[in-house]
Amino acid sequence: MLSSTLLDDWGLAPLEENARHDLLEVIDDRAGSRSTILTSQLPVDHWHGWINDPTLADALLDRLVHNAYRIVMKGESLRRKNTEEEAAS
Repeated sequence: MLSSTLLDDWGLAPLEENARHDLLEVIDDRAGSRSTILTSQLPVDHWHGWINDPTLADALLDRLVHNAYRIVMKGESLRRKNTEEEAAS
């Protein structure tokens, strides 16, 4: 059985060199055969700079963005809204 992988809060912390290579290996293994779900507050156009290695960034983004479905959420954070409502109660 093939499984999905979820990478939550993508791009919150800098990637070290070994982590970039490991990530490419995992994504490359999954590309075209298994689903990978990313959640991020970092806009896609900032991912290249966040990865901080042009060659690896090109390889990763090619595998992640090719055949991807993007859902861009807009609006206020529900966490922030819930916190403000709790504070007002």
